[in-house]
Amino acid sequence: MSSTPLSPPAIEIRHGQLPLVVARLRGPDVDAALSELEQRYGDAPGFFEDDPVLLDLSAWAGADRGPTPLERQALLDGLQRIGLRPLAFHGGPAGWQTALRECGLLMGEGQASVAQRPPSRTGDTPAAQTQAASMPAAPALPATAVVVDRPLRSGQQVYARGCDLVVLAMVNPGAEVIADGHIHVYAPLRGKAIAGARGWAQARIFALALEPELVSIAGVYRTAETPWPDAVRGKPAQVRLVSGPDGDKLLLESLS
Repeated sequence: MSSTPLSPPAIEIRHGQLPLVVARLRGPDVDAALSELEQRYGDAPGFFEDDPVLLDLSAWAGADRGPTPLERQALLDGLQRIGLRPLAFHGGPAGWQTALRECGLLMGEGQASVAQRPPSRTGDTPAAQTQAASMPAAPALPATAVVVDRPLRSGQQVYARGCDLVVLAMVNPGAEVIADGHIHVYAPLRGKAIAGARGWAQARIFALALEPELVSIAGVYRTAETPWPDAVRGKPAQVRLVSGPDGDKLLLESLS
């Protein structure tokens, strides 16, 4: 008795898990959100690589007020300018939901496996330490690193995507070092250092001589406009992100 072999299926449908960036609006001020996107990513358009984003509107205040057409379009354009692809949304008043559906976005859940925090300034006061957004933590990063063994001059930028960054020479004023993981600078750090660039809140910044223009972890940042404490300025130190009743803030600690 002969039998005909079965042909392999031409299509296979399975449940999957799509990693999403989450962009959470913490209030009804679209202009403020756009301003922070410009501050954080204005010098690096296309920072993301066409990553799908879920727009979380669950904290939008005022259930009766949706976006104006200009607000809606400006926000979607702002996300696309930095390389994010609006795919879905969560929460928000009926006006937002109707408008976003008209733009082709899907109703989604408020959680995703990857998240990016919009920027937040931290200073010495609780109000200044309140972050602009709070997102789920990104998964643990692979144990790899990009190593730079030359000084970085003003205007130069190095980005370690998906891993740590190790710099063995000076980061001069005007230079910028960015990593999705930790940043280690075994020399003076005098430029900008941005760790946890895609939302990993456990990232840290280490330097043998901490005197930077700016430090940032997972979007929470502090600049030299607020003088660095004497205990860490120009000395071996680390920067990490801690959570408290007033929100997230950067903690600077001596390594001496």
